Amino acid sequence: MAGPTTADRGVRTPPTGPPERPPGRLARIPGGPRTLLIALLVLALAGGVLWALYGSSWLRVRTVEATGVRVLTPEQVVEAARVPTGGPLVSVDTDAVEARLADRLPRIDSVVVSRSWPDGIVLDVVERRPVLVLEQGARFVEVDQKGVRFATVDRAPGGVPRLRLEASGSPSLRRFGADRLVAEAVRVRGELPPKAAADLRTLVVRSYDDITAELAGGRSVFWGGPEQGEQKARALTALMKAAPKAREYDVSAPTAPAVSGS
Repeated sequence: MAGPTTADRGVRTPPTGPPERPPGRLARIPGGPRTLLIALLVLALAGGVLWALYGSSWLRVRTVEATGVRVLTPEQVVEAARVPTGGPLVSVDTDAVEARLADRLPRIDSVVVSRSWPDGIVLDVVERRPVLVLEQGARFVEVDQKGVRFATVDRAPGGVPRLRLEASGSPSLRRFGADRLVAEAVRVRGELPPKAAADLRTLVVRSYDDITAELAGGRSVFWGGPEQGEQKARALTALMKAAPKAREYDVSAPTAPAVSGS
């Protein structure tokens, strides 16, 4: 005879499905009203920021200032920048302003355009400095340390050595071009030893391999080509110490330097 079943003994079997929800109660949404309130506040804040940046009259361009100028005037820089006033400060394309200045004012070596909150634009300029002045008829072309010819002036700036290109009949001019010869002259200018650099008056370029530095007191240095600059500088330093009264120094072959006219 079969024994009593579980139900007959009064023992309840544990439910295997999810627990039943008491009647009349809704499922709880994670976060609930608090999450919704935070989301609304974030949206309101973002909308307020966007309105302040683009829609309000507080953060609009009212002033444009140029700093760092030496030869240029602030008015020239501001005029060339063409920064639109009255528009939102945040919408000014600073990269475009920098490119415009570089294109319109070759004397500018670099410029940083920045926003000065709440309503200004600052143009921080670094001008090119001439290291040589190229004689061009009755006028002078300023050349910077990168070999860039950036300005033509009526009067040569004081204390800047002259550069004479006398390579019109040289094959070097056809082979390398005037820009390359000017760049090599700048390279030689930078590699002269301190004493010779301080006394430099004129660099004469007759060809790529024929560069002469004319110094104060009628002295001259035949440098030759632009290669082996460090060795030539060391040789010239030694020659000027050994023969300080020499009129001509030749370091075109730095392993066999020579002097004359002492």
